[in-house]
Amino acid sequence: MTDPAPEPSSDVPPTILLTEVPLKALDVTRITGLHEGDEPAYRVLVPADTKRNMLVAVLNHLSLFEMREALEALKPVNRNAAHTDAEATLAESLRVLEEAGVQATGQITEDDPLPTLEAEVARIRAGEVVIVTEPHAVQETFHTDWASEARDRLGVPVLHVYSGDWRLG
Repeated sequence: MTDPAPEPSSDVPPTILLTEVPLKALDVTRITGLHEGDEPAYRVLVPADTKRNMLVAVLNHLSLFEMREALEALKPVNRNAAHTDAEATLAESLRVLEEAGVQATGQITEDDPLPTLEAEVARIRAGEVVIVTEPHAVQETFHTDWASEARDRLGVPVLHVYSGDWRLG
């Protein structure tokens, strides 16, 4: 599912949003608040997480005392369900952006979203990237999370925020 690049409503470069969870109204308010008066177009990327690292997922949940989620992470990934979840995440995120009066397009990426993110930054000449995730203690500690890797590769500002929370990642 690929939509065309967003058309900016001004001279402001587009912003790419990479998210693993459906955007919430709070997320959209926080992100659009960064651009008050500029009104950039947004491009939403959502990975279909079909190859997650089970050990890292369990450790992340345990570090946050999420015992039920840690047990769920032990189950094998259903590829069809992962794609369905990604489609639902993209649709909900675009809906919330639209309700906020924000121009946005989006697409689903492969398991590792960084190659697509890198290509999209170049293709639409994005001015920045905002990555919205749940906390990932293991990856963030060892700087193997998407935001750390994106900062090393992209050459544009990268902001990492936690979904539904005012804290930065």
